[in-house]
Amino acid sequence: MPDNKPARQFIAEMKPNERFSGLFCIVNAQLAATRNGDPYLACLLSDKSGRVPARKWQMPPEEFKRLPTDGFVYAEGRTQPFKGELQLIVDIIDPAEPTSAELRDLLPTTKFDIAQMFAEVTQRLGTLSHPAMKALAEAYLSDEMLMDQFRTAPAAQMMHHAYLGGLLEHTLNLMRLSDVVCPLYPKISRDLVLMGLFLHDLGKTRELSYDAGFGYTDRGQLIGHIVDGAIMLHDKSQQVMREKAMRFPPNSITILQHIILSHHGVPEFGAAKIPATPEALLVSMLDNLDAKMAIALDAARPDRASGGEGGGESDLGGNFTEKQWALGSVRLFRGDPLGQV
Repeated sequence: MPDNKPARQFIAEMKPNERFSGLFCIVNAQLAATRNGDPYLACLLSDKSGRVPARKWQMPPEEFKRLPTDGFVYAEGRTQPFKGELQLIVDIIDPAEPTSAELRDLLPTTKFDIAQMFAEVTQRLGTLSHPAMKALAEAYLSDEMLMDQFRTAPAAQMMHHAYLGGLLEHTLNLMRLSDVVCPLYPKISRDLVLMGLFLHDLGKTRELSYDAGFGYTDRGQLIGHIVDGAIMLHDKSQQVMREKAMRFPPNSITILQHIILSHHGVPEFGAAKIPATPEALLVSMLDNLDAKMAIALDAARPDRASGGEGGGESDLGGNFTEKQWALGSVRLFRGDPLGQV
């Protein structure tokens, strides 16, 4: 890493056609090839303010092998508008090991108050009506280590709510949605839906690593949050029966495990089972709704005025985003035609 590097600039502050330098998270680094067969680096660079595509032309394979696929780097180069997006053209890139203070500039965090969100999750779980569901929720909430991880973890490595506190924010959004939707369907079991939403992604506390960048643990790679969530539920239900001398209604734990195992909807998206109860179907649909809306709004209407993966429509001249493969490779229209009234 060069000693005389220029002062740091965050991605959200970047404008087209200017120099940049600093520490970044590097995500999904790949060695690609031009039409002429020349190798180049394709990746995403990010900091706490946003994420942006980056390229380094003329990247020999031996130089690429020095870089982490997902980790931290020092990079210098210039910004460039490209198809309505901002991208970084890298001149210098080296592996880096950020200090604890520098990590605070690199890892994004929810913009909402974590303590307030967790208090609301706890309050909503307190409205469960069945004694067995109340006891199960209390067993989770009293697990201080797990709840600390729940408050801290991202909801994903890079897809949606990919920031510290993202798992908590995503879960709370879903619990709020459920209290809007469930009254429309009186035959639905609100307790099963609410508990299912609380539990559906808790396995991500074991699946994802987030102490030095976002990645997957060995357990996450080998088991994954869907199966791990079902395992955690088995253990917690056994704890409740052992400590509270309480028996659960027949099939209630199996149904909750099914909700966890099926919440991704279909096998090609990672579901272990297809939703087979009304409650499982509702949890899956609400989860899909919140995840996709987060992706769409981050891409089409980012908080920053320019820069980042979504870019700024007025600064860079693009009415459409890059293709969003998580949304079916669609290019989203950025504008809100009624927003200037």
